[in-house]
Amino acid sequence: MKNDDYWFEHKSIGYGSGLPIAWQGWAILVGYIGIMTLGALLVEWDEEVGLPAGVTIMVLSTIGFLAIARAKTRGGWRWRWRRKD
Repeated sequence: MKNDDYWFEHKSIGYGSGLPIAWQGWAILVGYIGIMTLGALLVEWDEEVGLPAGVTIMVLSTIGFLAIARAKTRGGWRWRWRRKD
C-alpha cells in the first residue's frame, strides 16, 4: 500500500469507489453504517416524528459519505473496463 492521501481504491470495473485501503476509509464506512442503522431505528420507532427525521439523516449521511468517498478515491471516479490505469 502506498503512503498517499487516498482512503479508497477505485473499482476495477464500473464507476465509483471500491473497498477502503486505509483505516480512515474503514472508519468512515463503519460510521456510515452506524448512522444508517440509527436512521432505520428512528423510522421504526415513530412514524410521525421518526420517519422524516430518519429519512433526512439517511439522505444527508449518504450525500456526505459519497462526497468523501469521491474526494478520497485513488484515481478518481470514472468508468473503467478492467484495464490498467
